[in-house]
Amino acid sequence: MMRNEEKNRRKQEGLVLITIGLLLIAAALLLVSYNLYDELRAEKAAGQAVNKLEEYLYSEAALEAPTDPAGDQEPLVSDERTVIPDYVLSPNMDMPVETINGTDYIGVLKIPALELELPVISEWNYPNLRTAPCRYSGSAYLNNLIICGHNYTSHFGNLNDLREGDTATFTDMDGNVFTYRMAERETLNPADIEKMESGGWDLTLFTCTVGGQSRVTIRFELW
Repeated sequence: MMRNEEKNRRKQEGLVLITIGLLLIAAALLLVSYNLYDELRAEKAAGQAVNKLEEYLYSEAALEAPTDPAGDQEPLVSDERTVIPDYVLSPNMDMPVETINGTDYIGVLKIPALELELPVISEWNYPNLRTAPCRYSGSAYLNNLIICGHNYTSHFGNLNDLREGDTATFTDMDGNVFTYRMAERETLNPADIEKMESGGWDLTLFTCTVGGQSRVTIRFELW
């Protein structure tokens, strides 16, 4: 009798453990599915935004391009004057923005080595990071721009793959293009804000590692 009770108890314990295991597997599958969905959602959102920004930049460039009513290929009168961008004359000026669906963007970031082309949101917060990389602080005009991004593969998840000498370009909403070359990689503590903003780097890109233990930080110099 005692032996049968022991068998039944062990059987029940086994069923409980199997049930718990199946629930854990189901939870893991749900988490993986959600992460894949969120990754695809973020990739789509960033892609739509960058397309609209490039349409805007293209239309602005077309409006500013000189036209010849006679249709001649060469200008009738040469103009040797050099147009100086506004930011050169006033580096402390605010970076212009283009608003898409209520969100302000300051430009487009391209990283050829990672095959990335991403919009950059003017101000960072966690909801914005789920759409696109954001300006953390600084300005391209003052050579101290810091951009943070989520560790989605389609955003900044592969920053650690960059190598010294790799390039990045940032195009602001006035069409000014800034070209940078990677100079250094750092791993920083999430709370080390002062070190993130120090060093006098022209451009900094960073993202959190999985679990948020540290920040992968890539430093660039103007090229």
